[in-house]
Amino acid sequence: MATESRVVEPEFEHTKKAFGYAARDPSGLLSPFNFSRRETGEKDVAFKILYCGICHSDLHMARSEWGKSIYPLVPGHELVGVVTEVGSKVEKFKVGDKVGVGYMVDSCRSCQNCNDDLENYCPQYTVTGGGKYRDGTVTYGGYSDSMVADEHFVIRIPDSLPLDVAGPLLCAGITVYSPLRYYGLDKPGMNIGVVGLGGLGHMAVKFAKALGANVTVISTSPNKEKEAIEHLGADSFLISRDPDQMQAAIDTLDGIIDTVSASHPILPLVSILKSHGKLVMVGGVSKPLELPVSSLLRGRKLVAGSLIGGIKETQEMIDFAAEHNVKPEIEIVPIDYINTAMERLVKADVKYRFVIDIGNTLKPSS
Repeated sequence: MATESRVVEPEFEHTKKAFGYAARDPSGLLSPFNFSRRETGEKDVAFKILYCGICHSDLHMARSEWGKSIYPLVPGHELVGVVTEVGSKVEKFKVGDKVGVGYMVDSCRSCQNCNDDLENYCPQYTVTGGGKYRDGTVTYGGYSDSMVADEHFVIRIPDSLPLDVAGPLLCAGITVYSPLRYYGLDKPGMNIGVVGLGGLGHMAVKFAKALGANVTVISTSPNKEKEAIEHLGADSFLISRDPDQMQAAIDTLDGIIDTVSASHPILPLVSILKSHGKLVMVGGVSKPLELPVSSLLRGRKLVAGSLIGGIKETQEMIDFAAEHNVKPEIEIVPIDYINTAMERLVKADVKYRFVIDIGNTLKPSS
């Protein structure tokens, strides 16, 4: 159910014209929208957006399903392009560089999390599209022709990584890479499970394999087995609704990355962990989950969560992806297909990430 929303028109002292697609109410329908971005400040990087991935959270925000969305809302936090201007005090980037921006464009810079390069856990972090800076101005995301962001939140895209596949890594990629690293599930030879085979799940399979793991995809859908093993490179496939298969898998996995956002039982997943095993939730399940504590006590098992990653780790992830040829499976669409893409996203009718061709299809006359 959509919740209360607001319409806010931000004001900037110095602005530059921009163009994109915005949702104007909780229907979530997107249409052409002219707006303003701030002029490039002394620590800012301005870049022309060429591609932007479509994340499921874009849909939630456009439809105000997560809270008080601010309209007009330009979604998009998987945006990549080429630098067109840099501020006088920018040190890391120059005109012509390939860059991107992920889920956030600001944080307080002073809390313990920020000091530890965990801006994603800063209580004051600012989302790239549909958020507000600390001065109250609204952020507009990547379904647009340009971006201006502080260089601290800009990610360098290696030359060997094509821009069209780089965008989804800034959200889906880091969302699964970070817990694999933090929870020690990155050692060669480990047995790692991945629950769900969508935008997040297929990236978890690819990163875990690149880290040297034996990967088991866990799904309710038997028809995904061939795709998981033959196309994505998983080593085995487990049907979670099959009691015999789940019984045979008890105590076999060192860790599980659970990417499913719909409500689902997790006790069976805990049971297939080895002693000291870790179940890490990265899907935004809205309903409370049932978990008897006794299932954790036997084997000293852990159920944890993880949300994207900090800027330093996101850069590390992008560099790792380029080095190991880890790329998302994408379907490139024009900007005027956006509403159809959103409806297909609701039906999980995409393998596995839509990417908008901003550079070739977004025109001010659209």
